[in-house]
Amino acid sequence: MARIPENEIERLKEEVSVERLIEAAGIELKKSGKDLAGRCPFHADDTASLIVTPAKNLWHCFGCQCGGGPIDWVMKKNGVSFRHAVELLREGVPVVSSLAADPVKRSTVRTLPAPVAFDADDQALLNQTIAYYHERFLATPDAAQYLAARGLVHPELASTFRLGVADRTLGLHLPDKRRVAGAEIRSRLQKVGLLRESGHEHFNGSLVVPILDEAGNVVEVYGRKLLDNLRAGTPKHLYLPADKRSGGRGIFNLAAVREHREIILCEAILDALTFWCAGYRNVTTAYGIEGFTDEMLKAFKQHKTERVLIAFDRDEPGERAAQKLAECLIAAGIECWRIQFPQGMDANSYALKVQSADRSLGLLIRKAVWLGKGQPPEATPEVAPALPQPPSPPPASGIPGQALAAEILPAEPILARLSEEPAAPASPVAAPAPTQPEAQLDGDTLRLTCGAHVWQVRGLPQKSPGAVLKLNVRVQKTDGGSLALHVDSIDLYNARARAVFATQAAAELRENEEVLRRELGRVLLACEEAIAQREQEANAPKEAALPTMTDAERDAALAWLRAPDLLAQILADFDACGLTGETTSKLVGYLAAVSRKLDRPLGVVVQSSSAAGKTTLMDAVLAFLPEEDKVKYSAMSGQSLFYIGQTNLRHKVLAIAEEEGASRASYALKLLQSEGELTMASTGKDAATGNLVTQTYHVEGPVALLLTTTARDLDEELMNRCLVLAVDEGREQTRAIHQRQRERRTLDGLLAKHQRAGCIAVQQNAQHLLRPLAVLNPFAQYLSFPDQTTRLRRDHEKYLTLIDTIAFLHQYQRPIKTASRGTQQLPRADLRFSRRVLREAIHWGDTQLRVHLERLVELEYVLAHREGPGGKYVYELVYTVGSDERAKVAGLIEVAELQARLTEPSAPTVANSRGQDINSRGGSGPLAGRSRSEEMPAEPSAARLSGQAFEEVASAQYTALHAGVASYPQAVA
Repeated sequence: MARIPENEIERLKEEVSVERLIEAAGIELKKSGKDLAGRCPFHADDTASLIVTPAKNLWHCFGCQCGGGPIDWVMKKNGVSFRHAVELLREGVPVVSSLAADPVKRSTVRTLPAPVAFDADDQALLNQTIAYYHERFLATPDAAQYLAARGLVHPELASTFRLGVADRTLGLHLPDKRRVAGAEIRSRLQKVGLLRESGHEHFNGSLVVPILDEAGNVVEVYGRKLLDNLRAGTPKHLYLPADKRSGGRGIFNLAAVREHREIILCEAILDALTFWCAGYRNVTTAYGIEGFTDEMLKAFKQHKTERVLIAFDRDEPGERAAQKLAECLIAAGIECWRIQFPQGMDANSYALKVQSADRSLGLLIRKAVWLGKGQPPEATPEVAPALPQPPSPPPASGIPGQALAAEILPAEPILARLSEEPAAPASPVAAPAPTQPEAQLDGDTLRLTCGAHVWQVRGLPQKSPGAVLKLNVRVQKTDGGSLALHVDSIDLYNARARAVFATQAAAELRENEEVLRRELGRVLLACEEAIAQREQEANAPKEAALPTMTDAERDAALAWLRAPDLLAQILADFDACGLTGETTSKLVGYLAAVSRKLDRPLGVVVQSSSAAGKTTLMDAVLAFLPEEDKVKYSAMSGQSLFYIGQTNLRHKVLAIAEEEGASRASYALKLLQSEGELTMASTGKDAATGNLVTQTYHVEGPVALLLTTTARDLDEELMNRCLVLAVDEGREQTRAIHQRQRERRTLDGLLAKHQRAGCIAVQQNAQHLLRPLAVLNPFAQYLSFPDQTTRLRRDHEKYLTLIDTIAFLHQYQRPIKTASRGTQQLPRADLRFSRRVLREAIHWGDTQLRVHLERLVELEYVLAHREGPGGKYVYELVYTVGSDERAKVAGLIEVAELQARLTEPSAPTVANSRGQDINSRGGSGPLAGRSRSEEMPAEPSAARLSGQAFEEVASAQYTALHAGVASYPQAVA
């Protein structure tokens, strides 16, 4: 422990009057020139040998040759030590009650108030002593300066954790050990571990951090020596002696374990305080690398901790301990991740090395390493700090904070979480209490109100900025009649730039610089959260807004979908909108656009000479589609599709005005049409480190493709993936077009123009009402198709899709049934499921589910298998209860079921869209393992189909066949 600060000693020498101290001892002082004279109480003398010099606040006795200042007088008069004299003077001036009537050679009477009650029990005694240490922490600067040197600065740190300091003053407030009361109270303090057998304080010269239980009682105490230049063998880290603790060691920051499902577990308390000051409130600590106790594990289980991020030191002992601890936690059903600091560093040393501890620690959290076996969980939450922290993209890679989406983010809005204070450096300048900022995000502009100041930040980037965040920052003072503001463009990640901005703003606004510095820190945090919010919104799937239809509009759209001559109605609507002729091309183009809602949509290429009307045909088809279901471009670059966004094309129509304009993107178009998705690996810079990394871009389909071209020779690969439509270029069609063009100038033509909007509205509303259903074609096995060339393999799929589209369009005219996968009878060996599937089906927590599954595996009711490249566990049911008397063994057919199969009449085999025999009792193929319904139009079997119904289906298939054959005559003999 350092000596009493020199500035404190000098303050007492200047502020405490020696004259008043001597007069308080009953000594009469008389004027003697500039000085005062009196009889010295320290020796027998009848002369006035005691001289007091008020100007210098000193005293001196010419008889006994003693002298000094106020501290020396108290030491000499009361027979106390230097430190004790200082404490007496700190109690107040004058300290009349503290001075003995007669000089004392060595005092055994303590005049300072005792911090503990002598009749308190052991627990109360421990609590009271820790409370005294906390008071000493607030009264002396040594411990606060030590914490500041370790980067642990926060206005609420000391009060939240009741930090204290053992500064050798406890004994000065207790009776002397030679007195009965002193011996008794010191013996009891030895019993609880706060005093040693020698009488010295156990935590002498240490920062004191108590560990509290749920009732707020102290159960353990950690001490860290404030000085590093200690004698050899003196430990820097102290705890209560093991034989002095009556119960467990407790849990540091127990509130975090109770309130959070994700915990950061450190190796030491100072590391945990580092995370806390950086804004991560969900932090606790073990008592060293071997100090994770059963009490902690029990608390994790009791409060349902889901995952632990181990933040032990990055050295060999820390790595071994982290792996050992992870095995223990995983066995208890808790996910484990490893926060990896640079080699040889811990959380506190790392935070001291970086400029922005909160942001840098957040980066390490998001890059934590999975310690479990196999692949990490697919949905990993981000660590949600109590203070605003840097963003994290949605989790896709199994790293905390990259899923998220969460925080971690939390369900609470990002900008609404700015009420808590960021870490603020200690300052001797008194500053007003920070106010709760109010934040508003408008595009790339962020506005915050902090008390009397309004902050505005312009130019927020769309993505995480990396190492530089240069923005335009303005602060304006709102109170008072005069306008006061300061504006500058600064790099908010540059500490010097922030300091200069605060200094200049304080001069212009005539405000406290420390207040502006703290508010600028909150502005930085708010900017990071706002950038995270913008990035998350940009990357989030853009779900189309649900259409708002009136009852009349909905009824009109349903009536159109239920029209018995629906295909004829489509052609009539095209004619009403001004597109004459082209019966087959209009119908097939429209059906291709509708097929976008299917799993394998159609693609269409409209081929004709210039000015023949191919673009008019494409525009007419697109006009019938809602705006959110179509994407149209005039041209595309070679890589444009890979960067278009993961879900921006899913179940949409991609229209390109001229095939030549998309020639450079033809490879991507062909893959998107056949595979239904695009994936590209590209090299880019990591936003945080600046290093080159491999970035994956994924675009999901399916998408319906619509192209026009004037080329005679088309790309063979593109042509065999699409239907090729020809435009009528005959003379009669030209005359019909001329007639329609002339009619547009007439009164009827002008009226028809206004009616066109109503027709398009009905069509678009009808598109909204088409539900995503699976199509079942029970007659598919009876169809035939040419098979002369391999090209016809793809043509056959297009032919079947065209038929499916017609049935899909007639969904409001066909019976719809639900086939529940959960109720289908499957062989037990074919049914395997994962923990994720079962968790989503029964809504259990992962820990609870894992424990019960392990029990079922041990009891051999469930078999565990490893499947896939990562060795992922899947499970198989071994037994199923057939009746109350016995269980069925998997894979063996029951006698009654065998007899029923042998006696029942044979039924025609009808296959569903997956090739499964839907009349079979057992079915085939593994299911997903969860009970979810799949809607599909139910067609009657061929054996029971009435004549009229069969004619309707046959008619629809004939229409589709006619359109399909007409689309590619060169492929059919």
